[in-house]
Amino acid sequence: MIQLSNLTKSYTKAKKAVDTLSLTISDGSITAFIGPNGAGKTTTLKMMTGILKPDHGDVLINSYSMAAQPIEAKKQFGFVSDNPDSFLRLKGIEYLHLMGDIYEVSMSDRLERIENYTKRLGIYDTLNDKILSYSHGMRQKIMICGALIHQPNILILDEPLTGLDPQSAFELKEIMREFSRSGKTILFSTHVLDVAERLCDKICIIHQGKIMYDGTLEALKEQYPNTSLEEIFLKVTL
Repeated sequence: MIQLSNLTKSYTKAKKAVDTLSLTISDGSITAFIGPNGAGKTTTLKMMTGILKPDHGDVLINSYSMAAQPIEAKKQFGFVSDNPDSFLRLKGIEYLHLMGDIYEVSMSDRLERIENYTKRLGIYDTLNDKILSYSHGMRQKIMICGALIHQPNILILDEPLTGLDPQSAFELKEIMREFSRSGKTILFSTHVLDVAERLCDKICIIHQGKIMYDGTLEALKEQYPNTSLEEIFLKVTL
């Protein structure tokens, strides 16, 4: 479970990027984090994962406080950022073994997972190449595999489908469904409303650093009958 309590972050004195945001993401759910550019999605995810320190508030990851117990909290999740341009001098296989070492995954488990996920995402044959030589989509895939290698209870993904080819996007969505069915928690940001509609149990709409809606898609549609999801989104974020 993910619990955000009164998270606040400002980059300038004039405006809060995230404003006293509170949110609970339940176990076994797939939740889409939706909002226009500059709404505070990435800032929230970076505070959630310990990359940014909030000005106020706290994050609990499976009851571990990101402020008081950061190492234990970070062990609970796998994270894919919106920028996959990391560890570019490493080979793909070296990066995955690095992630396996960090999360203390046994060699037998990591080799099985590396083969499974890299084959499903179509990069198994490129593991001995440097990440620097990968396309944007391939870099995204290797980061996804790295986030999955320790089989975390929680996945936090920032625009994970960006740059993926149709087959890999399909496989990632299947992996997310498998995680959810096993009782694990997934939170991912997206600007593709159709994906949110087809994949998610809940959606969370953020605008100007505040939560505008948090609940099921069905309940939201009941508030706006005979209206497309795109039109609902525009009305909620005006």
